[in-house]
Amino acid sequence: MFTLAHLSDPHLGPLPDPQFLELASKRVVGYVNWHRNRAVKLANSALDALVNDIHARSPDHIVVTGDLVNLSLAGEMGPAAKWLGTLGPPDQVSVVPGNHDAYVPGALGRARRIWAAHISGDPGDHHSPGRPHFPYIRRRDCAAIIGASSAKATAPFLATGHFDTHQQLLLTEMLQAAGHHGLFRIVLIHHPPGHKSTSWHKRLIGASRFRAAIAEGGAELVLHGHTHKPSIAWLNGRDGLVPVVGVPSASAMPHGRNPAARYNHFTIAGEPGAWTCRLEERGLVDRSMVVETIAAVDLHGGSAPELHPAPDQRTSGQSGATSAETKPSRRGSGTISTARR
Repeated sequence: MFTLAHLSDPHLGPLPDPQFLELASKRVVGYVNWHRNRAVKLANSALDALVNDIHARSPDHIVVTGDLVNLSLAGEMGPAAKWLGTLGPPDQVSVVPGNHDAYVPGALGRARRIWAAHISGDPGDHHSPGRPHFPYIRRRDCAAIIGASSAKATAPFLATGHFDTHQQLLLTEMLQAAGHHGLFRIVLIHHPPGHKSTSWHKRLIGASRFRAAIAEGGAELVLHGHTHKPSIAWLNGRDGLVPVVGVPSASAMPHGRNPAARYNHFTIAGEPGAWTCRLEERGLVDRSMVVETIAAVDLHGGSAPELHPAPDQRTSGQSGATSAETKPSRRGSGTISTARR
């Protein structure tokens, strides 16, 4: 059995005071947004509650799917590395960057250098030999954890991600190799890769390339952040449907526009062709900062999700999968919602 905790979009605060020249860019827009929006709706107290609950459960591995920082200021990168150290040692914590970690040109390179221990493949692996490189692969027990990057600096008012042909080819090769070795393949990426899974200005450019890699290489699970909402979607894989799971911001305070802070806990067991994967969604429900189980679902080895046609969606020619949606796993706003794409 292998257990995994997934959290995303902590947007670590407080925001350090920027230098004047640091604001002479897209950052000035983000700086205003931080003080008017994120500084109020995101809090370290919510994040601390989640991290304490994760540590109490002692998962075998922890993954963070991006947006550790806010404006990619030089003063944010070091504290983010220290926070990663509080989660666990580098060999037990895997990270991929988000769009806020690559907010302006040059920021992603700085993040890769400072967070290198958490975004590097296993030493000696010819795909990603112990240094920051995307995608990278880490083999842990029965699992292969593969980190892809969608992070790229964009123009003001855009939060798009990018996935290029080079990553597509490497990801396909890694997935095929991990499948050959009988591993449960978990792919990390910040932006959701589904067709029309987010608004145009926040979409993943090259999402069809990512879906093609999953379809050709095969996978058992894809994890992402970015939307600040819980979701389960499905992509075509080589051997069947692949669940694609999103999670809210790990710092979101209750009673905001988006769901409060949550993380997902996965329990994986079995073998190729007979995997089981149980998802338990845990998070805050009110300002008491008590972490509770919000929903649970079997992604592998249980009953298939109840699918219902989505009248406002069409079949995607890019992924080859029929779009549909399923009922949320629990009634009420902000629960896990599911969609087949």
